[in-house]
Amino acid sequence: MRLDEALDAIPPRSLTQRLSANAFRWLGLMQSAPALATLLLGVGFLGGNLLLRYQVARAPRATAPVIISNPAGGGISSVSGIVQTPNSEVVQVTYNRVIPEMVQGSLDDPQIRNLLVLGTKLAANNEVHTDAVAYLAQECMAGHSCDSDQSGYAGIRSTLLASLRTDRNPADRLKALDGLQRYVAQDVQVRNAVLDSVMYDQNSAVRAQAISLLAPVQADSSVRRVLRTVSTVDSNPAVRYASFQALQGTADIQ
Repeated sequence: MRLDEALDAIPPRSLTQRLSANAFRWLGLMQSAPALATLLLGVGFLGGNLLLRYQVARAPRATAPVIISNPAGGGISSVSGIVQTPNSEVVQVTYNRVIPEMVQGSLDDPQIRNLLVLGTKLAANNEVHTDAVAYLAQECMAGHSCDSDQSGYAGIRSTLLASLRTDRNPADRLKALDGLQRYVAQDVQVRNAVLDSVMYDQNSAVRAQAISLLAPVQADSSVRRVLRTVSTVDSNPAVRYASFQALQGTADIQ
């Protein structure tokens, strides 16, 4: 009661006293603010860092971009190498492209003829191979520089010889014989290849045409020897008869 009476007896504070008290109270708050701000800043930084790590760990991984060295090239023909970057899923694949090209020109042009020769060896299908043999034979039949030793045309006659010996299609071998016909009398290699066809070819039509090609050189002893052998011991009656007919009308010079 005495305390209450004493408090009631205190005269009211002046304006100056109230301003001084408020100033001291705000000064205390300002002194504690930097520490609180620092604490809040540290808590916010740690919380944001932990949240970012959590989001990165949970987020789906983006696929690494595919880098193509020559995107404008042709189709892929083969894969030549595969190398993986250590400690990663990045793989470097090396591959080869095939770019189709076309050239147009005369059959007498050396570049066209060389491509036709390649067509008999590197044809994409049997039809292309047959066409290449046919066109080469056509040029030889027409006498358009089919000599094997002429510059720019080397390989045409030897290509037809290879076709006669190795092609599986009888039609291709018949075309090769057509192209080689004009060289039977002057080229021993051509003559021997034709004789081999008479003796060993599995197709009777090819053997019969080979026999007919030997008409200009029937006086040759090796030719007559082969014809005589085939006409007497061959198992094919048609081939025996064709060989016998080829031997008629000339003197036996064996």
